[in-house]
Amino acid sequence: MAYEVEAPKYVRLAQTIQRRIEDGTYPPGTRVPSENQLVQAFGMSRPTVVRALDLLKRDGWLESRQGYGTIVRGRPEVVEQKDRRGREALERDESQASGRLVEVGRVPVPARVASMLGLPKRAHALMRRFLVEADGGPAELVSSYFPADLAEGTDLGASEVLSGSAREHLEARRKVRFDHVTERVSARLPSSDEAVLLELPDAVPVLSVLVVALDASGQALQVADVVLPGDRQELEDTYRLN
Repeated sequence: MAYEVEAPKYVRLAQTIQRRIEDGTYPPGTRVPSENQLVQAFGMSRPTVVRALDLLKRDGWLESRQGYGTIVRGRPEVVEQKDRRGREALERDESQASGRLVEVGRVPVPARVASMLGLPKRAHALMRRFLVEADGGPAELVSSYFPADLAEGTDLGASEVLSGSAREHLEARRKVRFDHVTERVSARLPSSDEAVLLELPDAVPVLSVLVVALDASGQALQVADVVLPGDRQELEDTYRLN
């Protein structure tokens, strides 16, 4: 089964505008072409152009100024500087990480993970579960889920630790490309196996960071559930207000 899906038109247009910002065609502080000019230049509909511009504004590449139009801000510095747990989970080299591989195999997918992967309820997927250790004890438990057909022809199903990240394996073997990540943080009580692996006392909650890695078309390639002991975590973020 081929897993390469062409990105929607508005995403491709947004990527083109991003490249023009980065190569200096649209320098920071200048106005981008009007909606009419973009419609004519790219042969796309106005709704497609509007959606692409909205995406770039949301991500911090552009901003609207009343009476002046849409202005180029440039590559969002805050986004580039963020240290995200999702990136760590996707790019971790198991062979170099402190910890151990706990489980590998096809498992029933939790309902919320199945929804993210676009799989039906009670479907099975390949799971790799890695226990990260720090200061001599368990620090986080990462359960990564992959559509079974996408994992075929890779080393993801091997019971040995990977040399290189899961992302590298998928991009090299299946010719897919990771484009963006969505993270959802929630608090819950741990399952019995999570409590044992993380050495949690009774009634201690965990933080679950659900990391959804997608290609440019919005197709999920990997979902990682990063489980952190709630009594040992403090989340902090810094972001621009203007």
